Amino acid sequence: MRGRPDALRVTLLREVRDLGNTFSMSLLIRNARVLTLAPPLPPGTLSTAPTAPARARAGVAMRELGIIPRGDVLMEGDKITAIGPGLAAPDGAVVLDADGRVVMPGFVDCHTHACWAGDRLDEWDKILAGASLSELTKQGGGIHTTVRAVRDATRKQLAAWLRTRLDAMLRGGTTTVEVKSGYGLTLDAELKMLHAIQRAAAEWPGTVVPTALLGHAIEGDVAACTRNTVREVLPAIWHEFPGIAVEASCEEHTWPVEACVRLLERARKHGLPISMQTDREKPLGMIPEALALHARSVSHLEGASKADLLTLAASDTIAVMLPGRSFHTGGRYARAGAFVDSGGRLALASNYNPGTAPAHSMPFVIALAVRHCGLTLAEAITATTVNAAAVLGLSDRGTIEVGRRADIILLHHTDERALGYEFGGNPVDIVISGGRRIV
Repeated sequence: MRGRPDALRVTLLREVRDLGNTFSMSLLIRNARVLTLAPPLPPGTLSTAPTAPARARAGVAMRELGIIPRGDVLMEGDKITAIGPGLAAPDGAVVLDADGRVVMPGFVDCHTHACWAGDRLDEWDKILAGASLSELTKQGGGIHTTVRAVRDATRKQLAAWLRTRLDAMLRGGTTTVEVKSGYGLTLDAELKMLHAIQRAAAEWPGTVVPTALLGHAIEGDVAACTRNTVREVLPAIWHEFPGIAVEASCEEHTWPVEACVRLLERARKHGLPISMQTDREKPLGMIPEALALHARSVSHLEGASKADLLTLAASDTIAVMLPGRSFHTGGRYARAGAFVDSGGRLALASNYNPGTAPAHSMPFVIALAVRHCGLTLAEAITATTVNAAAVLGLSDRGTIEVGRRADIILLHHTDERALGYEFGGNPVDIVISGGRRIV
């Protein structure tokens, strides 16, 4: 029973806060430095007209934050209804005075493996002592350690552990999270993961977008395993979860290019969104195939060639780069700055997982990106908000505009540059999700 009183207290506080939000359907933030990530309004203008759906920004457009130096943001229900200086507070509205601090869209973490069981701490000790992750994986460790733990866990346990991680992400300003399956490998275990993600999402005040990562690790014969996934696992998944995005992770000795193409071709024929992971260490030839398949996104790319990145930058497909993995594994960082300079659409994500990126902080991702990936702060902010939302097919968030979902964070800082300058702490003071103050 140890710890139960604290858990009960947190639950009661959440219920009281939610009850308060039920009676107050309007929320007004005053006197903020507003990063709208939209074209700036003329001086003295109020934004009250609905805006067009948000789309991913490319190239130099990623540097435009649409800053209102001192303004107000009004939210009614779960939508933003007005932006500008000197807004009148509706009757019964809750008013928050930002006192010049930064208000911006909530972070969108568009690439995570946040649903898992167990840990990799014993393996981390071995890595610190000189072992490589590839050696541990060949010995049955690495990702297979997590696969075994996921299979041993119940759906309820997976959902509870995921919910705890989601709550921690929310406190750091992440209001929308993509969560992949992929640690099950068998049909039953993949379904268990996806149902656990669904269960945790239903209880969480933010937004969770599930992805079926069906092309991931391999058990046994590569050809037989990939064939079974395409012919048996994929159809069962799309029948159980219609419309779910499907992803493959291209690796030479597990899911090679040909197997990834077969999986994604079949998913696309059934109208499912598709995405790709590739080129962690070197070019594998998957980027041209992903573009031919009209993949929504291609992620990792630390080892991608300059030619492939230029081809990707000229397309509508969004690159998702993951500096947390490079930090944790000691690997090289993807060339994000050069990619944006070439006109590419870029998103950044945490890659939160127990093996190669055990961190969920999007401010830390921004801090890494401006230090090691060649991005400006504005580009990194755009990559973690509106562009990350576009990766998930969400056009109703990622900017502060009339008609958008009211996912907004208030920082402790009056200058957004602190997001890239500081690291190791939490710069987020208040989190609003769907128009409700959550944190």
